[in-house]
Amino acid sequence: MSELVDRIVEAAADKKAIDIRVIEVGEIVGYTDYFIVCSGNTERQTKAIHDGIHEELKRDGVLPRRVEGERQAHWILMDYLDAVVHIFTPDARAYYRLEQLWGEAPARSVV
Repeated sequence: MSELVDRIVEAAADKKAIDIRVIEVGEIVGYTDYFIVCSGNTERQTKAIHDGIHEELKRDGVLPRRVEGERQAHWILMDYLDAVVHIFTPDARAYYRLEQLWGEAPARSVV
């Protein structure tokens, strides 16, 4: 796993993200190597997880290429090129089922 992924996971865990999973998609897609999927219990918590990841990486000048869903905060996507972070509320995560969509990719729970 990359240092970037480790830092993202640690920052998400610091903000009490739940069910953090790292999915290795580099062999399947050409646009990223990892998906980091996690949940916050509420929209406020998903935003706090986003903010924690953003601030942690920004200290070293690492900024996401793009961020989507920040306003509604049901599903926030942060694209760091080598890693894409998906932060969900529990209902949104159950609805979109990313882990099942990428079920053939190696995955592991980290927290």
